[in-house]
Amino acid sequence: MENGNDIEPADELIGARQYRPVGSHDRAVVQMSSISMHPSSSSDLPLSPIKLTPRANPNDTHLSSHTESKLELFGFDSLVNILGLKSMTGEQVATPSSPRDGEDVAITIGRPKETGPKLGTLMGVFVPCLQNILGIIYYIRFSWIVGMGGIGQSLLLVAFCGSCTFLTSISLSAIATNGAMKGGGPYYLIGRALGPEVGVSIGLCFFLGNAVAGAMYVLGAVETFLDAVPAADFFQESVTVVNNTLANGTASAGATTISTPSLHDLQVYGVIVTILLCFIVFGGVKIINRVAPAFLVPVLFSLFCIFIGILVAPRHNAPSGVTGLRASTFKDNWSSDYQPTNNAGVPDPSGSISWDFNALVGLFFPAVTGIMAGSNRSASLKDTQRSIPVGTLAATLTTTTMYFISVLLFGALATREELLTNRLLTATVAWPVPAIIYIGIILSTLGAALQSLTGAPRLLAAIANDDILPVLNYFKVSEGGEPHLATLFTAFICIGCVVIGNLDLITPTITMFFLLCYAGVNLSCFLLDLLDAPSWRPRWKFHHWSFSLVGALLCIVIMFSISWAFTVVSLALASLIYYYVSIKGKAGDWGDGFKSAYFQLALRSLRSLGANQVHPKNWYPIPLIFCRPWGKLPENVPCHPKLADFANFMKKKGRGMSIFVSILDGDYPSRAEDAKVMCHQLATYIEYKKCEGVAEIVVAPTMSDGFRSVVQTMGLGNLKPNIVVMRYPEIWRRENLTQIPSTFVSIINDCIIANKAVVIVKGLDEWPNEYQRQYGTIDLYWIVRDGGLMLLLSQILLTKASFESCKIQVFCIAEEDTEAEELKSDVKKFLYDLRMQAEVIVVTMSGSQGQDDSIEAFSAAQRRIASYLADMKAAANGGPLMADGKQVMVNEQQVEKFLYTTLKLNSTILRYSRMAAVVLVSLPPPPLNHPAYFYMEYMDLLVENVPRMLIVRGYRRDVVTLFT
Repeated sequence: MENGNDIEPADELIGARQYRPVGSHDRAVVQMSSISMHPSSSSDLPLSPIKLTPRANPNDTHLSSHTESKLELFGFDSLVNILGLKSMTGEQVATPSSPRDGEDVAITIGRPKETGPKLGTLMGVFVPCLQNILGIIYYIRFSWIVGMGGIGQSLLLVAFCGSCTFLTSISLSAIATNGAMKGGGPYYLIGRALGPEVGVSIGLCFFLGNAVAGAMYVLGAVETFLDAVPAADFFQESVTVVNNTLANGTASAGATTISTPSLHDLQVYGVIVTILLCFIVFGGVKIINRVAPAFLVPVLFSLFCIFIGILVAPRHNAPSGVTGLRASTFKDNWSSDYQPTNNAGVPDPSGSISWDFNALVGLFFPAVTGIMAGSNRSASLKDTQRSIPVGTLAATLTTTTMYFISVLLFGALATREELLTNRLLTATVAWPVPAIIYIGIILSTLGAALQSLTGAPRLLAAIANDDILPVLNYFKVSEGGEPHLATLFTAFICIGCVVIGNLDLITPTITMFFLLCYAGVNLSCFLLDLLDAPSWRPRWKFHHWSFSLVGALLCIVIMFSISWAFTVVSLALASLIYYYVSIKGKAGDWGDGFKSAYFQLALRSLRSLGANQVHPKNWYPIPLIFCRPWGKLPENVPCHPKLADFANFMKKKGRGMSIFVSILDGDYPSRAEDAKVMCHQLATYIEYKKCEGVAEIVVAPTMSDGFRSVVQTMGLGNLKPNIVVMRYPEIWRRENLTQIPSTFVSIINDCIIANKAVVIVKGLDEWPNEYQRQYGTIDLYWIVRDGGLMLLLSQILLTKASFESCKIQVFCIAEEDTEAEELKSDVKKFLYDLRMQAEVIVVTMSGSQGQDDSIEAFSAAQRRIASYLADMKAAANGGPLMADGKQVMVNEQQVEKFLYTTLKLNSTILRYSRMAAVVLVSLPPPPLNHPAYFYMEYMDLLVENVPRMLIVRGYRRDVVTLFT
């Protein structure tokens, strides 16, 4: 800028740059609304043709801010500015507005907007995971599980469930490190990997699992409180007298009296506690984060007290069943001893609940869940790609190791009777007093319940914010807002489960919902890893598709081993949600793995088809629908309404693909945007007409040039269109469209050269839709060998409801009467071998009489051709005859012969097929060196007075076969 050159300043400058909004057509491009030149480059360029105004004040700071380095040649700001790297040098760089949620961009612009304090790995992932995993199951059910399943099966149980969560953690780490994450946790990951339908169905099930888990934690806290403070009971506690049993199942002397809290007490206190927790949750996630250490410290301290108590057991006041760490006790407890229990989990010979290893899996699995607690907070983490893998795997390995050690210690600590009847053995053995364990249990379960009641509403709000299901719009929240309605809905579900009051009935339900989510995470990673798309570049390298596959299979095995009934119900619920989303949900393209799988499958299938001709048994019509070739349609109608109906009629049971093409006259650079708009309109119209196909708009100087480009380049390999479908130009003479004959002939000649079949529809306005039933016959005038295309089209028409009541008649044209019987016999045999039912009629042209209306049309055509030929001769002035810009040869006798042949064929059609539902006739090729006007006269005479006709020309190959 020092050389005196100046530029016009922008209206508003912020940080030396101004961004214009990113439009839908250039969503991945960041452009500048004002682009200046580098000061050092202006003197080196030949700028003499450009007049520059000198600047009055070279030191003007307002304009000097434009002196950043920009790449004017490319029309973009430099990458340093776009990526916000100026901040590295200490300069203040304004951050432009980010795209709306749900939109994808190629480059993240500037620095992310800071919405509040961010959490690290310890407090953001490890602590929440640890707090969710170490819950009520460990404190009041783990020793019971060891007593019921024995040490051996308990170790297998921990390994089985721990392997599932460990492999899921690996899959979660891989997906979470493949890019930036928004709120929603596993729902966000699954939805972006498997699509919105799968994401919403599994996400809603995971939401229900978290809501029900909150009820489980509340019931655990209340049960512990009532055990610690029996005087707080409102109702009389339940008393159960249980006969002691040995490991072999024989009865022993004596009985044990066990007291359990009343179901009504659990319900009353549970509802009260849930309401109080909801009031805390309404305070916001910041309060939860602040009190999390206060909940976790008592948990860790209580665990420390448990392990110290185990090492020093038995103490002077210990029950007789607590033997301390002894090898004999370890040996006695090695094997399993499954016994029936009552609803409270107390062994009872007449109990209604039976137990086995599968049932223990359902009871214990919630003790290893909680690995998603960190990913649920993805929107609040400083670095999701580091915190989620490290924190989640650390919490998983820590708790799994603790469970293995606890199995060995509990198995050697107490007798089986003590393990099964003392539901709070952890408090009994804790050092120095049981009250520490009661406080630890209550605080840990309440903390876990708070985490569930905090995470579940945010998960529901994240699903609602994606705007997939309109029914969830009530739960939407603004950025940084609190999901109050979602919290109330979660509380309602939680209170409903609390009213059930049975912990052992609730836990299998939680297990199913969590396992669905884990299976979804594993399948997402498996699909992404197997496809290995270019965008799949996770930072977490310790993963393989086999890990994810094994993890998904483990989840499925665990689900079915726990309970077939619960599994079927949970899968049915997820399927119903999936079906509902696919019908009522808004379409969302998130670049999911299924789309990538479809793309790779299509590429592989295309390669496997090769470039060789498709066998007739595998031939499918791929019509190229010429949408707007003749005349004008209303501007808001991109295609003739009946062309889409006809395209559906050309497919057997809807199989196949149509390509709808429209030619836009003009220059491509100037009409590119118009072409995009028209393509969108055409695609929308195709979808509205429920026609499986794609839309293409081609910009060309003329219609002939555009079609010639289309017929050469459209399609890939053997998926190129093989039939060109267009409307017959009935209006050309009525509206004096003199350019139509040459265009029409040019298109037919291009199809013949490109070896494309042609179907021209005459009477398209009267073509029936799927609800208009037709009666009568489908008449085929089989004149030339066309590879069986005309026969195949007639059979496809019979599969449609509109023509299923019709019968096929095949008319064969014989030169003499002597050939009629032999020709009829041959055609019947041919149709029988093709498995086609049709009546064969042989017609001789020699003795056919012209219909009155055909003769009148014939005479009119003769007069018009004679007048056109006279005009050509007058214009030639003794030179060669010219038509349509090229030299032509006119043999008047041949023209008369062509007219007469067409007259006889039209007369035959009117004689036999005047009442036919549709007539199919072979398309005569345009004669060489004939004026296009003459050919249009031949065609007009051929279709005269026939209301509905398909003019068909095959191509140099068979589309039907005689052989099986």
